[in-house]
Amino acid sequence: MNHERSRTLYDRALSVIPGGVNSSVRAIQPYPFFVQRGDGAHVIDADGNRYVDYVMGYGPLLLGHSLPEPVQAAIQSTASDGPMYGAPTEIEVDLAEFVTRNVPSVEMVRFVNSGTEATVSAIRLARGYTGREKIVVISSGYHGAQPSTLVEGDADDPTPSTPGIPESFTQHTLPVPFNDEERLRAVLSEHGDDVAAVITEPILGNTGIVAPTDDYHQTLRELCDGIGALLIFDEVITGFRVGGLQCAQGKLGVMPDITTFGKIVGGGFPVGAIGGRTEIIEQFTPSGDVFQSGTFSGHPVTMAAGLATLEFVAENDVYDHVNALGGQLRSGIRDILADRAPEYTVVGTDSMFKTVFTRADSPVQAGDCTDGCRQDRSCPRFSECPKSGADVRRGETDRWERLFWPAMKDQGVFLTPNQFESQFVSYAHTEADIEDTLEAYKAFFE
Repeated sequence: MNHERSRTLYDRALSVIPGGVNSSVRAIQPYPFFVQRGDGAHVIDADGNRYVDYVMGYGPLLLGHSLPEPVQAAIQSTASDGPMYGAPTEIEVDLAEFVTRNVPSVEMVRFVNSGTEATVSAIRLARGYTGREKIVVISSGYHGAQPSTLVEGDADDPTPSTPGIPESFTQHTLPVPFNDEERLRAVLSEHGDDVAAVITEPILGNTGIVAPTDDYHQTLRELCDGIGALLIFDEVITGFRVGGLQCAQGKLGVMPDITTFGKIVGGGFPVGAIGGRTEIIEQFTPSGDVFQSGTFSGHPVTMAAGLATLEFVAENDVYDHVNALGGQLRSGIRDILADRAPEYTVVGTDSMFKTVFTRADSPVQAGDCTDGCRQDRSCPRFSECPKSGADVRRGETDRWERLFWPAMKDQGVFLTPNQFESQFVSYAHTEADIEDTLEAYKAFFE
């Protein structure tokens, strides 16, 4: 493939944008290809190279790049009326009603501008509602670029995970590993009276897609109730992708107190949202005392895009289509790995998928988890499959990034550029795309 124009663009970008990119994950080695346009389930780069796209904007593009006519029309019509107003519009009420009608735990919702803004606001809300200061976070989970969650280590010795966060901030954050009920119980037992909330992704989506073990979230719900803390589900990734319109909480059968959204709820435009029980969400100003505001919150074009997307999804076979293709991908990759790299793990659910280059001393084939790891205790691989972000980080990260990703790119398959971020199937993908992708996997693992 020729990448001369992308190389030139990257050279220019390095002079005016730190690292040449506006989001760190885009800093692909030796340089990223620059996308010129999208086409259905594909992207075309600045040099005319075409790729089947499983990044899908890191999740927002459930429908793909070529939007159905009703969605396109809603966006164009709203944009033609004016960019924004600094006043309420009917469309934000319509979208709020759709969300509250479909997501089990959400009675009221406040729209913001990003997933990070949603989680920042949710944590402030939890602290304001409970009068407590400490937040329990899941190690290696990701809740946006905010001081309360950019913390590593453990509850006994939390430290900032990046320069720029004062050490004193971390005294209010208690990291615990995902799927570690014993450690969770110990931390909540020690700090329970001071804990405002536990925030977790229902499924870890930024560390290789790690599913919860049996009843993990039910236990988390019970423990939060026992100490009077709130349970926050970060559904920025899983919201309206896993579990259909009820989101991951509906699929898991667990009701959080607060849910954060992003990505799909804005139909591909910048968005975030905080939803939950009325008595909690009403604590936001102006109905309550917890300050929350934003110039672009409830932006009419974003609201129109989100509502039109979700209405199209509700009226068509979108979830049946994307989930079926996701299952075909996961089972197909699993069959390829069974003979050629049995130590690796296929993960994901619904329309999310990933291959984690896990290590194993004595690799064995998976049992019934043909459609991605389900944390099945009867599976021969149960003890070796990732249970936490730390397990994923112990995988062959360099091989994934330096060998696998470039090889797939050269075969026209665009994956997220490391083994941590999720990959996504869209409504625009076809069985032919899946077949081509599996052939690319076979070629790499020959």
